[in-house]
Amino acid sequence: MTYPPAFLQAAIFDVDGVLIDSEPFWRESEIEIFGRHGLHLTDEECILTTGMRIQEVTRFWYASRPWHGPSPEVLAADILQGVIGRIRERGFAMPGLFEAIRLFQSRGLRLALASASALSLIDAVVDRLQIRPAFEAICSAENEARGKPFPDVYLTAARKLGLAPEKCLAIEDSIAGVASAKAAGMKCIAVPLPELRQDPRYGPADRILDSLTEIDDKLLDSLYGTGNI
Repeated sequence: MTYPPAFLQAAIFDVDGVLIDSEPFWRESEIEIFGRHGLHLTDEECILTTGMRIQEVTRFWYASRPWHGPSPEVLAADILQGVIGRIRERGFAMPGLFEAIRLFQSRGLRLALASASALSLIDAVVDRLQIRPAFEAICSAENEARGKPFPDVYLTAARKLGLAPEKCLAIEDSIAGVASAKAAGMKCIAVPLPELRQDPRYGPADRILDSLTEIDDKLLDSLYGTGNI
């Protein structure tokens, strides 16, 4: 089924934790790099900053638990390179990703990416998964004045597609990402980490799924049925 112009026209994906199972790579890299400088984080502490730009992550921890040595900006660059290396070596698509892309394409939807991550990491992901041709616009919050949970990167993605935000569906995994998409005026499907599935801060999402495999025609019809927009 292809919707007329008044309805859903695009799907905009987050990258980390949505396209690829990179969140463990972020935690590994953060624990390794911060640990070198005396800041010993747990997996649970790393999850607290999921969805933030890496520069915001290092500033967050420096403000609460400062270390002696390299600046937050230097550590941010080191962490990013560690994640990119892991993606190139071990990255794999999230379950249901390719099927979701094909479903959206079959409905005539245009596709874009809107990520808090740096363009260098986004490039590593789309090249590892060989999905670059599927996306018309690739947007990074590193080019925005504000990262998620602010709406800037989603608004930029909609603008690059030439669409009103309300005609776009966001696919997110983080609390900050859901807040960003909703602040932009988009409907949002959230696919949280299992341990965060019951977190009430996901409440603004229009649907909360266990995986991308649950995205189907019935779900999309329930979001964008006649008269919903």
